[in-house]
Amino acid sequence: MDIKSLEKTAAEVRCGIVKAIHNAGSGHPGGSLSAADIVTALYFDEMNVDPKDPKMKGRDKFILSKGHAGPVQYSALAVKGYYPMEDFLTLRKLGSRFQGHPDMHKVPGIEMSTGSLGQGISAAGGMALANKLDNDPGRVYVLLGDGEIQEGIVWEALMSAAHYKLDNMVAILDHNGLQIDGKNEDVMTVAPVVEKFKAFGWNVIQIDGHDFEQILDAFKQARACKGKPTMIVAETIKGKGVSFMENNAGWHGKAPDEEQTKQALAELGGEL
Repeated sequence: MDIKSLEKTAAEVRCGIVKAIHNAGSGHPGGSLSAADIVTALYFDEMNVDPKDPKMKGRDKFILSKGHAGPVQYSALAVKGYYPMEDFLTLRKLGSRFQGHPDMHKVPGIEMSTGSLGQGISAAGGMALANKLDNDPGRVYVLLGDGEIQEGIVWEALMSAAHYKLDNMVAILDHNGLQIDGKNEDVMTVAPVVEKFKAFGWNVIQIDGHDFEQILDAFKQARACKGKPTMIVAETIKGKGVSFMENNAGWHGKAPDEEQTKQALAELGGEL
């Protein structure tokens, strides 16, 4: 896809997020919206996947370690054609297969059930190592939240991936600076992230997580790196694309009402 097409697709993904969370009356819009450009770039440009054959041999895999942002993955999969968007709009409803966190047993395209923070990157490392052992060409991508990297299990997984030289693994940090209780720096600082990841043996690339040229170039650099896993530190804005949600920790886990939803969709170029 060209950049303009990716930007248009990301707006469509964001509209799906807002609609589904509004319909559900609960969910996590802030961190879903901040990650929308990264996830769009993965599914519509970078990864080798096929919505007609979700279990295709040799496919690339994406694990959403920050599982509470499930709406961004659900919405991207719907736009990609894994299932109708109307199905995803049943998010969190009784009987819906679209739970608040991704479920690999019910939703095609979900590679790992996530939600317990830190476990997603641990599973991703295992998948990448298995691919190495099996001579599987598939690459493994995993998205982390910056609040999530306060978890000790994350650093064990980082250490392991570097030890096994998992250059078929790419982690992306959605570095929006906010978590459920406020700013990272106030709750439990994670700085300096770039230096920490380098110290753990990773190839580190820092980018604007809303600039598609930078996102795609980072993935290209990651493919060229041999002998080390790559960490992309994506500087993002929580609630990106919706003015009243941007940089507002209060929208970490709150659904917009009808008027707010109409405004959000208007800003994103969609409609209720």
